[in-house]
Amino acid sequence: MRPEGRLELESLYFDYPAFASPADRAPLGMPAEVAIVGAGPVGMTAALTLARYGVRSVVLERKRTFNDGSRAICIARQSMQIFETLNAVGPFLDKALPYVAGRTFYRGEQILRFEMADSPDEKFRPMYNLQQQYIEAYLYEAVEASPFIDVRWGSEVRNLTDIEDGIRLSIADDLGAYEMDASWAVAADGARSTVRRLRGLRLQGENYEGRYVIADIRMAFDHPTERIALFDPSCRRGGTVLVHRQPDSIWRVDYQLTETETEDEALREDTIRTSVASVLRDIGYSGEWELEWWSMYSANTLALEDYRDGRVFFAGDSAHIVPIFGVRGLNNGFADAQNLGWKLAWVLQDKADERLLESYTPERRGATMDVFANAAKATRFMTPPTRGWTVMRDAALLLALRHPFAGEFANPRNMVPYTYAEGSLTRPDRHGFTGGPSPGAVAPNVALEDGFLLDRFGAGFNVVVCGALEGEPYRPGLDEVSVVAIVPGSEAARVYDADEGAAYLFRPDFHLCARWRKATWGEIRRALEWLLEGGSG
Repeated sequence: MRPEGRLELESLYFDYPAFASPADRAPLGMPAEVAIVGAGPVGMTAALTLARYGVRSVVLERKRTFNDGSRAICIARQSMQIFETLNAVGPFLDKALPYVAGRTFYRGEQILRFEMADSPDEKFRPMYNLQQQYIEAYLYEAVEASPFIDVRWGSEVRNLTDIEDGIRLSIADDLGAYEMDASWAVAADGARSTVRRLRGLRLQGENYEGRYVIADIRMAFDHPTERIALFDPSCRRGGTVLVHRQPDSIWRVDYQLTETETEDEALREDTIRTSVASVLRDIGYSGEWELEWWSMYSANTLALEDYRDGRVFFAGDSAHIVPIFGVRGLNNGFADAQNLGWKLAWVLQDKADERLLESYTPERRGATMDVFANAAKATRFMTPPTRGWTVMRDAALLLALRHPFAGEFANPRNMVPYTYAEGSLTRPDRHGFTGGPSPGAVAPNVALEDGFLLDRFGAGFNVVVCGALEGEPYRPGLDEVSVVAIVPGSEAARVYDADEGAAYLFRPDFHLCARWRKATWGEIRRALEWLLEGGSG
């Protein structure tokens, strides 16, 4: 919503483009390799991942512009790494605000200052703040530059029908209706997914009682970029408040509604202005400010039982809805898109057996359940669901006023990449490692004299080799594999717990498939073939 007198998309800082429906009707009904429903961040990331491997996709979006308002604003380190693989990270680094810390207050007193893991070996900071409009705009810049992606704005999917070896989509735009066949479809059309409804599927899980208003404002407040959380502040007694700094002098204020506040009353402009002004006084700001946009959300942990329905896959909010606490929602969706994208590409190009796709739901739903476990803890602390939880939360906060250790109960424990430890594409760890990344984990980065270790990774599979491999002469390259050499005794070797002859095999999404203390090229090739045949339990 926007202040009275302003148009629906009349922003103080962002110019919303207006995209037209496709004018050339001739090619619209031609078959597609992959149809992606939804041109939000997750849908575009899926399209860019497919394009990275030369797979064409058609992206269908009902709207004619980007999403309105700041919405999902926190980008985790691993998501920036994904953007870099898609040649899209540049504008994000130019615009987004990096940060490593946050502070939590209870009744006006600081009870916690936390810092997220960071080091000179990391190319990207733990977290970045950037409004969702910019996230979508920068991804769309990369989409427009790709010859493999056809985006159709103003195109509504009315139906999806199973056909032999594919999906038939019924689509409508301003000029009429048409049908298009696709080998596979990806539903990335958000929490109110049309595709999910058309397939007769429902999210399952838990709804929390907490309701929050989001308000974007513009003000010149000289304050560092960090996460600010207020418990039981004078402005919202009994409630919680979150404050985030964003680019262009835009600040995001989230505050919890009380049980007695109705949604209609809370969303009135005069109520928003009064509530925001009281929050600003609590954080020490008394200057002028302008109201940009506002909305409301509630905290839920909901997911599909299966992220695949025949030849239709679900990613992002169409597959799962996650509370904002811990900034796991959109970042989890980016990981969905990357995971599904490389697997679909390998299958479509006959580089892998179709059984490879069976790993998508177990891996990504496993990641969602891990997110739920962590987000639920944060949600119960931010918005206690019962009187008992409220008593325990308040007792912890009171204790934190005198004992710093208790402040850790308020730590949001922001998202870290999920480890596919027991996934069907992960080989058991039987080679006596005591350190380094464990099977299923994401490859750790290491600063080198001429850049970073992950800069040397290729688009396909990657083998990190320490010295020469046992039994065969060193040679750079196998089918679909890039070889990244590290020197025995170096910092990279220490991080990877690698001696002469050790090797790590990483998937295209940088997750570890297998590792060996003393490897041969034959073992690596057999592990790769095993994975591309779908792996095993």
